[in-house]
Amino acid sequence: MDYSLAVYHIIVLWFILFTSQTQAPAARPKPSALFVFGDSTVDAGNNNFVRTPMKSNFPPYGRDFINHIPTGRFSNGRLVTDFIASYTGVKDIVPAYLDPTLTIQDLMTGVSFASAGSGFDPMTATLSSVISMEQQMEYFKEYKSKMEMLIGKDNTVELIKKAVFMLSAGTNDFIVNYYGLGEPVTQVMYPNVTAYRNFLIQNIELFVKELINEGAQKIAMVGLPPMGCLPEVITLNRYAATHERTCVEPMSYVATDYNVYLENKLKDMQISEAKLYYADIYKPILDMIEFGTKKLGFEEVNIGCCGSGYVEAAALCNMNSAVCEDATKYVFWDAIHPTEQAYYYVFTTLRPIVDRVLNDYIN
Repeated sequence: MDYSLAVYHIIVLWFILFTSQTQAPAARPKPSALFVFGDSTVDAGNNNFVRTPMKSNFPPYGRDFINHIPTGRFSNGRLVTDFIASYTGVKDIVPAYLDPTLTIQDLMTGVSFASAGSGFDPMTATLSSVISMEQQMEYFKEYKSKMEMLIGKDNTVELIKKAVFMLSAGTNDFIVNYYGLGEPVTQVMYPNVTAYRNFLIQNIELFVKELINEGAQKIAMVGLPPMGCLPEVITLNRYAATHERTCVEPMSYVATDYNVYLENKLKDMQISEAKLYYADIYKPILDMIEFGTKKLGFEEVNIGCCGSGYVEAAALCNMNSAVCEDATKYVFWDAIHPTEQAYYYVFTTLRPIVDRVLNDYIN
């Protein structure tokens, strides 16, 4: 074979092998939008537009958010839902539905209907004068009507079909309601916590079924955190508060029991028309509390960054409050809610679930 011809064939072969190995991967599928329902863990500022003491649209909230704006998120920065929206390529942050400045693009790519203080028991929202889950559902239906006028009915159906729905609530039902302000009424109606848990799960089932009836096909349900490890819960428990601020185990057990029951219920509810996912936040939050100082770079795991860190949240955490210098060293921003750093860690542990959702767009 002619030497120059042989060299030509070698170059062609090398080019084919090289380009096949370095070829860009196929674009990852992404949801059309992210819709969020729930409580303060996912409220992006809806309570700013509600008459309620459950607000956080003032400093020092939002200290580490974009442009240091206190948006109404109960943290110093972004929430798990913001990280998920960014990771999936939907948008950088998930805005509040009641924000009057939203653009059509904001609406088309998803919003949060969540309200701090809300829960799956209608009475929970009443106790804090916030938006109930039932009203959040009504707002979603209102949203659909708006979109049908803006982009047409068929396009709206397609948008909802390709969207991801996320529900995060339940903590207030136990802390604020069953064991708190609602105790005199709720514990008469539900004499043991198991009966109350069953009531909440029943309401969740009805909510999820209604979302499916409205066109949702991918729904992620977030479990409860280790409620007994929240700084405020520790403070209000005499024994835990005076014994090295340890977690209140009976309260955390309520959460683990609820989570097991919820996960099993979601499995039972699986149907061909929709896919349901369980998102565990109990373990990552407990890991930060138990191993945060040794392995994860945290220095404070049982008090908040704002004020004394024992009881301050919402109005008690305000511009007159002393605030820690570096919130990345704290698991909690106030006495209830995690810092952006903690929320990011939770997101990293949920990423396999997010990837599974994305893969289901292919399969």
